[in-house]
Amino acid sequence: MKLDKIKVIGFDADDTLWINESYFLETEHKLYELLAPYASKEIVADQLYRTEMQNMPLYGYGVKAYILSVMETAIKIAGDQATASLLHQILIFGKEQLEQPVELLPDVHKTLNALYGKYKLIVVTKGDLLDQERKLLRSGIAHLFHHVEIISDKTPQTYRQLLNHLDIQPEEFLMTGNSMKSDILPPLSLGCYAIHVPYKTTWAHETAEAPQQNSRFKEVGTLWDIVDFL
Repeated sequence: MKLDKIKVIGFDADDTLWINESYFLETEHKLYELLAPYASKEIVADQLYRTEMQNMPLYGYGVKAYILSVMETAIKIAGDQATASLLHQILIFGKEQLEQPVELLPDVHKTLNALYGKYKLIVVTKGDLLDQERKLLRSGIAHLFHHVEIISDKTPQTYRQLLNHLDIQPEEFLMTGNSMKSDILPPLSLGCYAIHVPYKTTWAHETAEAPQQNSRFKEVGTLWDIVDFL
């Protein structure tokens, strides 16, 4: 994969630069325990996922949207027994998740510093605007990025708008991230380059089949590995 024309490198944030999905799983396990008197873990997990998918067009992504779906799930499962105390406990879960520390993944500092000044580095991420801005500020790496794009969803259209905003051609843009669905397939469809950096846990909604025989796609083991291609 030749990347000699690359001018801008986009980085997903959650589970690419810092830990994210692990905190959602912690909250989900708290929900299983909270609703254990009313339903099994499997039933709660299935209901939560279906509720999230139904609400996604309305709420979007992020902790706040997630907690609204968690509360709705609790009401669906516990029914009349979904007391104010139970719902208040879910609100506490959400606040605890929002206050989790920003823990950078291995090699993030080293990788960004190696690329800084050679390329324009940008963040392209989904999620709640306030939450993502807060995490970036607390991460200690905000100064390394030329531009930050916090968007409601990652589609070919939003990547096209980003390219237009940056005034670059598709072959001048490289996207890196852990989500095949959001970080890899949409930019590839436009003719951009994309490098998949898997995380140990991926939300089912973000999974997709890897592209076959696409010369502009690569999968690596760690973020630092992308430096070898540049």
